[in-house]
This record gives sequence, structure tokens and C-alpha cells, in this order.
Amino acid sequence: MRSASTEQPSSERPVRHTSPTGMARTTPLTSLSRVPWRDIQDSTGSAAAIPLLLNGIAWGDAETARSALEDLRKRICQYGFVVEQATAATVPFLWELAQLPHVTCRAGIIQLLKAIADARQWESTAAAYPKLLNHRENPVVWERAARQAVRARRGDLSRLMDDQDTKIARATTELARALAE
Repeated sequence: MRSASTEQPSSERPVRHTSPTGMARTTPLTSLSRVPWRDIQDSTGSAAAIPLLLNGIAWGDAETARSALEDLRKRICQYGFVVEQATAATVPFLWELAQLPHVTCRAGIIQLLKAIADARQWESTAAAYPKLLNHRENPVVWERAARQAVRARRGDLSRLMDDQDTKIARATTELARALAE
């Protein structure tokens, strides 16, 4: 089993398409296929379903997006504090979706990013049981990589803090506080 990539796949230049009106639009999640989802794990086993969930968040109506985000949360940040191998690979896509005005659950995405930034479950467990660090698949490494993936895009916070939606601005302020600690 391979470890999750710590690269920032969605930080690449997005694909731009020209609409019939001649205006360029950005296609989100263009780098999803570059992540070996079937080879990494989420809380259910293979992370192969994560691209479908991210697309549901990106393109679904409010109920579909909310449901997809809740399922994704259970897979990559179970109980709100236990990250998985697939978490770090998913974070850049969450940042991307949080910035798209048409995404209906942006505040929830930002709250998920905060939960990932706050995650210390595996480190706390390893402090009490150091043998955890000797396992081939080291969840402490996953947790640190996930937190680093959130921190890597903190430059996007200012744009989100200026959002007109108070829920998004509030969630972003809370995320910024978490990243400042």
C-alpha cells in the first residue's frame, strides 16, 4: 500500500473553458484523477469513493452537497478528530471547493478544514503508546501531513474572510485562529 501524496494537486492552474457567451469559467477538481484514491485508505477502507463525494459537493444541489460533505467528513475526519491516510490528499480539493461561490456548503467545508487542522488524536495516542509509531502504516504521519496540507493553503484565508456570507466569514475566522496557534 502506498502512502498518500502530500503534493498539493489542486493548486495547479485550473482548466479554463470558454462558455457560449465567450466568458471563461474554471472547472474545479480537474486534478482528482492524479491521486491514487484506490491505493490509499479512508475510514471505510479504500478511498475510491472520495472523488464522487467531492464532485457531489461541487455540483450537487444543497441537500446532495450537504450529504456528500457529511459522508466525506466521516471518511477523512471521523468523529471530527480522527484523520485517515486519505485526508491530506483530500484537503487541497476542500480548499478549492471552499472558494467556489456556487458550492452550497462552503461554511461546512471550512469547518471540516478546521477540524483537520485541530486533529491531534493519533499524536496523543502515540504519546501514551509509543509503539504506535513503529507500525508500517503510521497514522501519526497521516495526521501531521493532513494538518500541513491545511496550513499550506492558509494564504486563501483572507479572501474567504471577506465573503459576504457571515457563516463563511465566521467559519474562516475560526479556522484562521486554529492555524495561528
